[in-house]
Amino acid sequence: MGTSNARRTRDGIRGRCELLIWSHAKSQRRKDPKKMTENEIAKEVVDAALKVHKGLGPGLLESVYEIVLTHELHNRGLAVERQVPISIEYNGIRFDEGFRADIVVEDKVVPELKSVEIVKPVHHKQLLTYLRLADKRLGLLINFGELLLKNGIKRIVNNL
Repeated sequence: MGTSNARRTRDGIRGRCELLIWSHAKSQRRKDPKKMTENEIAKEVVDAALKVHKGLGPGLLESVYEIVLTHELHNRGLAVERQVPISIEYNGIRFDEGFRADIVVEDKVVPELKSVEIVKPVHHKQLLTYLRLADKRLGLLINFGELLLKNGIKRIVNNL
């Protein structure tokens, strides 16, 4: 038994070391975020959202997912802003209080987070309006309320 446990421990350490080396190599291969396309950024956002959902599960407040997803995206080296004002213009007057995007990643992709049982058509329209007003081309509607997050992710495009 002693040899078996020693072998398992040694293999476990080797396995963890190999994983760390692989993770480091993977992060070294990651593209410069400033040169990433909207689709490449969206892939990172979806991957990070899946990780957050796996760690926290469904059913929490939207603000919790926003904070944790922002943290995860920062850890991936991406520039992330939270609660970004989106201005509207009416009769030649600009209003900054109109809307707020949950998150904007690399000034290119707008993930709109929800934690609801059912995503409604108004949620799609809301994100498309944000994209048009902010002059962004790609948004992700992510519903953390889904049991399987892959069923709660929708791409919304504005002239992409």
